[in-house]
Amino acid sequence: MKRKICILGSTGSIGTQALDVIRAHSDLFEAYVLTAGSNADLLVKQAREFEPCAVVIADESQYDKVSDALSDLPIQVYAGSEALCQVVTMEPIDIVLTALVGFSGLRPTIAAIGANKPIALANKETLVVAGELITRLCCEHHVAMLPVDSEHSAIFQSLMGEHSAIEKIILTASGGPFRTFTLDEMRHVTAVQALKHPNWDMGAKITIDSASMMNKGFEVIEAKWLFDVEPERIQVVVHPQSIVHSAVQFEDGAVKAQLGAPDMRVPIQLALSYPERLKSDFPRIDWWDMKDLSFERPDLERFPCLALAYEATRRKGNAPCVLNAANEVVNLAFRQERCGFLQMADVISETLARVPYIKTPALEDYLATDAESRRVATQLLS
Repeated sequence: MKRKICILGSTGSIGTQALDVIRAHSDLFEAYVLTAGSNADLLVKQAREFEPCAVVIADESQYDKVSDALSDLPIQVYAGSEALCQVVTMEPIDIVLTALVGFSGLRPTIAAIGANKPIALANKETLVVAGELITRLCCEHHVAMLPVDSEHSAIFQSLMGEHSAIEKIILTASGGPFRTFTLDEMRHVTAVQALKHPNWDMGAKITIDSASMMNKGFEVIEAKWLFDVEPERIQVVVHPQSIVHSAVQFEDGAVKAQLGAPDMRVPIQLALSYPERLKSDFPRIDWWDMKDLSFERPDLERFPCLALAYEATRRKGNAPCVLNAANEVVNLAFRQERCGFLQMADVISETLARVPYIKTPALEDYLATDAESRRVATQLLS
């Protein structure tokens, strides 16, 4: 029987690559629900190809456009953020791939966990914002959470079959497009430059986060919750070639790593097919073409966002939620040329200092913190 997949964010980078996997294994997978934020045209195109049971367009103003375009097909069409939380609970769904961008992924993920749906997690902000809440809910509902990020999938694969304690997680980072830039050069970089990632093809928001290394900071927080490891035992290592996706060091000093070509379809496919590995025609490593693999320490002076993420992780409570909300504001402002590249970290740091700290937040506290942090960060920018 085919595994029925709900893709939250099917028109984004992860979502479209997930559909590549489903297309290649149409005998095993079925796109049962597809959702998009505002890209109605691509959602319609995907729906006509895969004929899911239902689609959701979060932008309610696009509902008529999507509904009219699919009126000749037996596809249920919904709109709005509440619909995202409702479709994930549909009985036939076997797994929910959360590929939404940013804070928007939190509530649908909680709804899916509440409906006992396994989660293939590509929306790292869900664990960044509310890691303690999400992990508790997964335990209460006995829900598996399978990592889709290449780094966390690598850690997950390195831990397969292991029963030994983790001494350290080695989280690799490409270093982004500004790895070799001086601090003075980084003061003048543009969004156009930042969007040219040397190794990975990703969406605009995550590409900017990669350039600032905030994305790696988020991954530190995500790793803490996924693998129950404190931030002091998560070491970020800059690896420009993006061949070693991450590694685990055990108490005897042995290190296990997962290597592969930089292609997100590999971890997506594993998350959808786990515990099986499926044959694929994805790119392989050309061992004779690899002249060297290099590793460097991250420079926290040039990439202060990574340091801020470590700080928020240690503070716990609602601090990572503040971090994420402020980052979403400045990330967009930088892409719209309303904020300098290095200014992003300054605004995030000041927002962390101004938003009231909550030690043990509930869901309502996370929602209020997100709103307040966005207000403060926006005010600081203006």
